[in-house]
Amino acid sequence: MTHSGTRLILVYNADGGLLNAVKDAVHKVASPATYPCSLCALTYGWVAMRGRWRRFLASLPHEKVFHHRDDFALAFPGLAVALPAILLVEGDGKPRVLVSAPELNALSDLKALIALVEERLVLVRLGVPIIVSATGQRVNPR
Repeated sequence: MTHSGTRLILVYNADGGLLNAVKDAVHKVASPATYPCSLCALTYGWVAMRGRWRRFLASLPHEKVFHHRDDFALAFPGLAVALPAILLVEGDGKPRVLVSAPELNALSDLKALIALVEERLVLVRLGVPIIVSATGQRVNPR
């Protein structure tokens, strides 16, 4: 069941496909400091989504849509968003950034990611605008 037609779009900064998944798994282990997808690093182990993240997402009343960099560009041509990112779409509206790439890159662990997503969804429910600057950082509305 979705909450008022609201969708979370989780976009990984990695290309889809089995070969890319294997390459990414090796990259995460061999050189984690240079791995370009913090969303992947936080939410996936070697090959599977971390159970805690899976349970968290399942607990949310929103539809979840997952994209890799390549299929996201095809699904949303012309939408320029730094990746990785978590986007929110309400009804037939345009996707907007819920959690930006710089924010994801700064997170230390999955617990911090879950707390940030929860906080942002509360702000959305309360009608507080989530404004993200050109650098991808959240700007507090005045």
